[in-house]
Amino acid sequence: MEIKVLGPGCPKCKTLEKAVIEAVHLSGKDIKVSKVDDIMDIMAYGVMRTPALVVNEKVVLSGRIPSAKELEEIISKMP
Repeated sequence: MEIKVLGPGCPKCKTLEKAVIEAVHLSGKDIKVSKVDDIMDIMAYGVMRTPALVVNEKVVLSGRIPSAKELEEIISKMP
């Protein structure tokens, strides 16, 4: 299982990355978290607004930072 945070390194992207790492840690699940900052790689996902969140190669949100509760729900739905 893998979560990718897409973003060029803006403050919102960094905030999302930290929130995802914290949410994964609290979940106790074995989930790999990675950051994608290359614009060509980000565009390959069809994302036009960052930050974006990719779960198991599927874009689940783009252009905003989700609440802690929303992140918890996204992670809890992961197998």
